[in-house]
Amino acid sequence: MKDTENLLALDRQYVWHPYAGVDGNFPLYSVHSAQGCVLHLMDGRSLIDGMSSWWSAIHGYSHPVLNAAVTEQVQSMAHVMFGGLTHEPAVLLAKKLIDISPAPLQRVFFSDSGSVAVEVAMKMALQYWQGARTKFVSLSGGYHGDTFAAMSVCDPVTGMHHLFSDVLMQQYFVSRPSCRFGENCTEKDIAPIEALLQKEGKNIAAVILEPIAQGAGGMWFYSAEYLRRVRELCHQYDVLFIADEIATGFGRTGKLFACEHADIAPDILCVGKALTGGYMTLAATLTTEAIARRICSGESSVLMHGPTFMANPLACRVAHASIDLLLSQPWQKEVMRIEKSLQESLSVLRGKQGIADVRVLGAIGVVELEKAVDMQKIQPMFVEKGVWIRPFGKLVYVMPPYIIDNDSLKILTQKMIRVIEEYLYD
Repeated sequence: MKDTENLLALDRQYVWHPYAGVDGNFPLYSVHSAQGCVLHLMDGRSLIDGMSSWWSAIHGYSHPVLNAAVTEQVQSMAHVMFGGLTHEPAVLLAKKLIDISPAPLQRVFFSDSGSVAVEVAMKMALQYWQGARTKFVSLSGGYHGDTFAAMSVCDPVTGMHHLFSDVLMQQYFVSRPSCRFGENCTEKDIAPIEALLQKEGKNIAAVILEPIAQGAGGMWFYSAEYLRRVRELCHQYDVLFIADEIATGFGRTGKLFACEHADIAPDILCVGKALTGGYMTLAATLTTEAIARRICSGESSVLMHGPTFMANPLACRVAHASIDLLLSQPWQKEVMRIEKSLQESLSVLRGKQGIADVRVLGAIGVVELEKAVDMQKIQPMFVEKGVWIRPFGKLVYVMPPYIIDNDSLKILTQKMIRVIEEYLYD
């Protein structure tokens, strides 16, 4: 216990956490180790993980296959620069991504994080149009990252980055569709983006959106038909289509990529988070051969981006192993199992006082409250119940690792429901 207290004291003295102040006035827990779907705290408590470390740890923690991949790779090289050099882990991973992603994507540009993958995608679109088009279209409720270009296409009102609105590039936004996943798309849903593309298409470099499932902007699941219609409109008005699958890629929605729900392929695809199974930071931006060649035929003759740790061999090796591990198992069956359990469990909250909505898609379960949660109050309640769930805004949600067993999943949802009820009614 003393070691825990000392570590937390040092943390509060020196460390600045994401979306947190420096006064130390927020719940904080020290993790000693993680195994499977369980986080082991330094104070002896264990928590069933409902967050997959923000979508990424789809295989759980300390998986022997992924551990072996990292161990083997570090024996040869942990990192080399990617400028003028290459290596097997990067080449094999690039081929694997092309093999599993929607045709006609043919080129892979590696980066360090999801936000940077979006930055790269936006640079690709801008360089493709060679200065002739400079605007992007995004949906309200969207989230695409924390760096500056990425922030500019996040929701400008309800998003996390409104404080920077005066200095960000000004983009076009259209209302997100009201049609839910599994529903038909109405003309009312599609009209705003169709009207914008018709009017401003000659100024628009690309439409960027999160296919099917919006993440940190509101956890909204929308119609596959809407996605398909947007893709068609981009073709019609000669606008590039960027699919931000950083959160949705690698099976979370029940398809390997969420675009598959609509049977469409983007011009540019961003992946990250679960790419390495939660082991290392790595992201990638994929595009077509035609787009890549047009960019390289422009003034610069190259894509103007080059991260120091681009295509890190350790990250590439474990990413390849993670994808192979996923595809070697009945992952879709497991995701559907989780979906069914979440639907059955969380449905008891529908219509209750203080509950605005309950929605489930794949291995994502969301309870939207009528009012924003008090993190100071609710976070310790989850920990006391033995589960790790981290709400934001009005949303209490889970996205557990795909390997979670039925008993652990049942405990996770039962504790989630109990905490929500205690928070709202006790």
